[in-house]
Amino acid sequence: MNLRAADASDLDAIMTLERASFPTDAWSEAMMREELASRHGWYVVAEEAGMLAGYAGLRAPRGAKDADIQTITIAEPFRGRGRGRMLLRALLAEADRRGVREVFLEVRADNPVAQALYASEGFTEVGRRPRYYQPDDVDAVVMRLELSTWAAARATAPSEDRTQVGGFTADAPTSGASSDLGAAGQGLRPLGEGAPACDVGTGWCT
Repeated sequence: MNLRAADASDLDAIMTLERASFPTDAWSEAMMREELASRHGWYVVAEEAGMLAGYAGLRAPRGAKDADIQTITIAEPFRGRGRGRMLLRALLAEADRRGVREVFLEVRADNPVAQALYASEGFTEVGRRPRYYQPDDVDAVVMRLELSTWAAARATAPSEDRTQVGGFTADAPTSGASSDLGAAGQGLRPLGEGAPACDVGTGWCT
């Protein structure tokens, strides 16, 4: 699998996967285009066998000390192989390069596999948003990571656990159930104003 920074030329492929993964609440093409172009964000795509296997996004304004994982989405044929962990680590590596201290994300309370993945990377629960995910009445679990601790752990990772991402080094996925995002395998979503609601539907919104 090849990881690289996303750009405007990836918009069509990203939107195809976005709509397939989130049929009821996909981001609009205009929103995704703005995300890809924003200097406050950073998106990465994973390619395999000539296909878009997944994408992920980070919101980390330059100079800010905290960042948010915006989305992690894996195409169905590539789920359950540690791709979610690979994308997550690529985002965290970029946050570290930007001088971020803390990274936040939200995950559905009924997605224990995704929660286990994030916990295995050092995220801890810091709060909940009751009944946030509608129409399912599912809580959002807010999680936080101290990035310096994560970066120190990654610095001592064995060389075979590392991969090149668009010219920089990030960590490769590890095997096992904890490296997947859940039965349907995708996606972090922001809780900010204007963010689409998340639906279990065909995919987890984590």
